[in-house]
Amino acid sequence: MATAGDHVIPLFISQCRECRFCKSPKTNQCDKGWVNTGRHNAMAPLESRLTCRGKKVLQFCGTSTFSEYTVVNQMAVAKIDPAAPLDKVCLIGCGICTGYGAAVNTAKVEPDSTCAVFGLGAVGLAAVMGCKAAGAKMIIAVDINPEKSEKAKDHSNPISQVMFDGGVDFSLECVGKAAVMRSALESCVKGWGVSVIVGLNVMEDISARPLMLIAGRTWKGSAFGGFKGKDGVAKMVEAYMDKKLKVDEFITHNMTLDQVNDAIELMKHGKCIRTVLNVSPK
Repeated sequence: MATAGDHVIPLFISQCRECRFCKSPKTNQCDKGWVNTGRHNAMAPLESRLTCRGKKVLQFCGTSTFSEYTVVNQMAVAKIDPAAPLDKVCLIGCGICTGYGAAVNTAKVEPDSTCAVFGLGAVGLAAVMGCKAAGAKMIIAVDINPEKSEKAKDHSNPISQVMFDGGVDFSLECVGKAAVMRSALESCVKGWGVSVIVGLNVMEDISARPLMLIAGRTWKGSAFGGFKGKDGVAKMVEAYMDKKLKVDEFITHNMTLDQVNDAIELMKHGKCIRTVLNVSPK
């Protein structure tokens, strides 16, 4: 358990270590986390200890990290190496674990396999990193941002029609768009292809032709890359400190909390991979 003065990373998926999910090696879900007691339409717990100008403020994902101070349950923080630079390893608390773990934990990418990653933001690039770490022999990166096309080929046909040799062994959808989720599934080879939904979408339903699955493909989802929060984040920070994990390369801008809206606009328009916000008290 973390104590006063420890360096921690907040977790949007808790790890109480007591519920049936935490005790199972099959999942990183937690029965006691905010997801099971919160407002799903607002992605926030029912109760909040945060106020602004006298009014209660909902606590996004139980953390609300776009603030100088926050209050979270002890099961929702991971104690990390105090020597790790907080302005960098903060990314491990979301996008990097989400993409990297989707490849190595959820998809379980195998050596000499072929992979396709849809969406090249922070999550998608972390998924590419995970595929490489798992030993994939070919990784196809798919994105529609023309500024990322320096080393790419442009295609007008659906992506599933330009995949080689009947499709890839593993595909990861890191966009959060229903149509792309289906394209990722259709890009998998029949018989053993595995497609993982990583991008979050609470507005659309997904659909696919039953034959896609009857033919042997597996369609599954991944939250936070399958990492159990407290254990997984601490180990990923260790990997970074041992120079086995890239993090610095994900940072394209450093901005202050006052510039948070500008930072979000940069991400919305594909002008950065990921933005680190400096929230240190002035």
